[in-house]
Amino acid sequence: MSAVDTSVQDHSKRRVAYYYDSNIGNYYYGQGHVMKPHRIRMTHHLLLNYGIYRDLEVYRPFPAMYDEMIRFHSDEYMTFLKTATPDNLKVYNKQMLKFNVGEDCPLFDGLYEFCQLSSGGSLAAAVKMNKQKADIAINWMGGLHHAKKSEASGFCYTNDIVLGILELLKYHKRILYVDIDVHHGDGVEEAFYTTDRVMCVSFHKYGEFFPGTGDLKDIGAGKGRYYSLNVPLRDGITDDSYQSIFQPVMRRVMERFQPSAVVLQCGADSLNGDRLGPFNLTLRGHGECVKFFRSYNIPLMLLGGGGYTPRNVARCWTYETSIAVNKDIPDELPYNDYFEYFGPNYRLHIDPSQANNDNTADYLKRVQEAVIANLDKLTFAPSVQMQPIPDDAIKCLNDTTLLQDMSNPDTRLHPSIMDGVTQDQGEYYDGETEGDDRRNEFNAKRAADAAAEAEASKRARNEQ
Repeated sequence: MSAVDTSVQDHSKRRVAYYYDSNIGNYYYGQGHVMKPHRIRMTHHLLLNYGIYRDLEVYRPFPAMYDEMIRFHSDEYMTFLKTATPDNLKVYNKQMLKFNVGEDCPLFDGLYEFCQLSSGGSLAAAVKMNKQKADIAINWMGGLHHAKKSEASGFCYTNDIVLGILELLKYHKRILYVDIDVHHGDGVEEAFYTTDRVMCVSFHKYGEFFPGTGDLKDIGAGKGRYYSLNVPLRDGITDDSYQSIFQPVMRRVMERFQPSAVVLQCGADSLNGDRLGPFNLTLRGHGECVKFFRSYNIPLMLLGGGGYTPRNVARCWTYETSIAVNKDIPDELPYNDYFEYFGPNYRLHIDPSQANNDNTADYLKRVQEAVIANLDKLTFAPSVQMQPIPDDAIKCLNDTTLLQDMSNPDTRLHPSIMDGVTQDQGEYYDGETEGDDRRNEFNAKRAADAAAEAEASKRARNEQ
């Protein structure tokens, strides 16, 4: 089932950048709302306690600025998000209706800052990939794929994915966007529906299910015809069924489109046991999609998305971060601040349910044939005319002196300073290295014995 033989080790270590802001878990959609940003904090604590953070370059992203977000969103909509608050709701009644802010997408405290963090992480990840400073960039705060140009939708307000892809397009000829959320990635598909530089592929539940789009026949328009691919699935799909269609379709996409970077939206609501999703995937089946793209060794951005059973979301994104850094982690969960959430078994992996799989082999075969028939109508990978590269979204990332001035010396020296003093993990050290929390008791004991011997011989010389 696996797309890559895990027994073969990487020739060189992949550089994995990880974006997280500790404030993200404080935002609250309101009582009874299924979207809980707290799940991202739970993920982060699992990463810390598993020790995966040692293999990540951890960054706190700059919040996206207004000017950066209106590269996709309309001025009027962004002004509304910036100025409307729960305290002045009555003034904005008409606009709330216009911008679809209300029940599903409530106006909560700190909404604009929440959008800035989510979008800022994806923009920073894109800039990092553009500068070839990371092979894989992760932003679990992002992946909000339903947001439209002038409209909130499906718990999403700003579309960090579109903003990130627009940034990647400054340096990359062709971007592949793949969506494994249980819901159709309608906001991203709509944004790039008429271009051949971004191919959008979405695997989702279709049929009387939000957002109601993503039919097999939706294939793009104009220049973008055949550059949108939709794979409609039915309830109860299992790991094996999912991979039986995912891998052949994506292999053909990679051959035909030849992307220079991949953006993978890892919505965890396609796992079994989700409050909104009817699929029956486990972490292993979901994680196979990450393994598949990692095996191609081209720049890869991993983003969050849906997921409404927080303990399973945290499990999923922790597991997929471990895949990104190519580390095996034990099934037994380490103790962490939210340990009680993971009861009663306190294990990483979840078992599939006994739900009926409505995706018959015949149905999946027909869908696969239809999708590949559309792909075969693409004669070649589109090229791009040479043009000047626009400025990066986060301009201050180019100015290391500015970053050093802005950094807080009481917490940590800025990476541009520390980059000069880091050591490679492949180098050999006898003793404990500074900043490493692992103890080498044997070496420590040996060093102590050597010191005692030296002291004894010194005393013996003095006595002579």
